[in-house]
Amino acid sequence: MDFNLTEDQKALAGLAGEIFEARSTHDRMKQLKASGLEFDADLWRQVADSGLAGAVIDEKHDGGGLGMVGLALLLEQQGRFTAQVPLLDTLVYGLLPLLRFGSEDAIAADLPALLDGSRIVAGAIAETGNGLPGTPRTTAREADGGYVLDGVKRAVPWAQVANRILVTANLDGTTAVFVVDPAADGVTVEAAPTTAPWASGNVVLAGAAAQPVGDVADGPAAAAWIVDRARVALAALQVGVCAQGVTRTVDYVKTREQFGVPLSTKQGVMMRAADAYMDTEAIRVTALEAAWRMDQGEAATEQALVARWWASEGGKRVVHACQHLHGGMGSDIDHPIHRHFLWGRQIDATLGTGIQQLATLGALFASGAGNSKGVGA
Repeated sequence: MDFNLTEDQKALAGLAGEIFEARSTHDRMKQLKASGLEFDADLWRQVADSGLAGAVIDEKHDGGGLGMVGLALLLEQQGRFTAQVPLLDTLVYGLLPLLRFGSEDAIAADLPALLDGSRIVAGAIAETGNGLPGTPRTTAREADGGYVLDGVKRAVPWAQVANRILVTANLDGTTAVFVVDPAADGVTVEAAPTTAPWASGNVVLAGAAAQPVGDVADGPAAAAWIVDRARVALAALQVGVCAQGVTRTVDYVKTREQFGVPLSTKQGVMMRAADAYMDTEAIRVTALEAAWRMDQGEAATEQALVARWWASEGGKRVVHACQHLHGGMGSDIDHPIHRHFLWGRQIDATLGTGIQQLATLGALFASGAGNSKGVGA
């Protein structure tokens, strides 16, 4: 692929960067924390009003047609400024499945709310995406001509502020994908704080009415399609978290002096910062490759797993290096670098750790079911 960005892609990244930089400031983050808030509603409205989400969808639905690469660029900018808005989840678990599996009537009915920010979607798919075998423990059954769900989905990001929740469930021994309304009977959302402040909650389902996503018979394929895009999206978010963390760290070690000289002159500091930069670029290139393949209509499960592995293992190394190179300041929970550490570690574990991604990738290669062409990490 050609990793040079088009003018439209550059414009999208530039606009997103301007919005997040202006609104997701260190002072704003401190204000939200002091107020006990994990969701920046004002910033979410501005993101929606800017039309950023519309750039991702295809021209058929009056979008900008920038696809998964465009989404990756958006999420990189969000990660740079650790902006506390459910952009990844609403797009990956709401917008993309609607356009892929929804009827034209459903798209016409639901797309406006996803684009104007009035509908927030959370994804309760951790059991499906963590690389472990088997179907989800949450169960689905037919009732009154529809489907109802029972079970618990734990620590679902943005569940506390979501208007809809995408849920994978076990239907007669196979995986199916559903959407539930958290305000409906049989659905309870309990606060469940996580490492990063993502308004997470435990979703308790007790006979909750659910709408299937696409044909339930195609549930495993639909779940896999969504999980692949979630993996790439998380990797793109990690690119931003790491890139800005490295930038902050370089600025710090250039001005912080030890024994009368800047820390940046120390060979050990330079080498560790360089390693962090290389890890960040590895996450970037693998995420963009997977996103590009998806936009070309090619199979990209292995590429998504490689990108997600780099986001976990490389990202973990980067945020630890950034915090350590800040010395004692890195332990200050009110310092900006601490947010990058928290977000990096949360992304590391979301939808499975690096070793789980690697195990899934190995199983695909061993089975001969994957598309190993083009995988390089």
